[in-house]
Amino acid sequence: MHELRHLYGAGILLFYYAKWPILIGWPILRFYLNYPDNWIIDALWIWSLVLVFKDFYIWFIRKESYCTSKSCRSDNGDKKENDGNSTEYESK
Repeated sequence: MHELRHLYGAGILLFYYAKWPILIGWPILRFYLNYPDNWIIDALWIWSLVLVFKDFYIWFIRKESYCTSKSCRSDNGDKKENDGNSTEYESK
């Protein structure tokens, strides 16, 4: 079970850093540089395309944030950061 976690983590890191070079580079190699057909790279290209669509879906459609606590949100607007010396709430 421990080895499967290592493989899963290696796969995540591989596709995190390699999806864009595979997605852009493989068609250039195939169509402009006459690279021979390879079904494994074709499958990796399709998987990279799926991951890019998933990223765009999460970033722009769902707008999912992985940080739900108040301390790491950046929706403060034009408020100044509270350093503990603020008198903002004293008059209320």
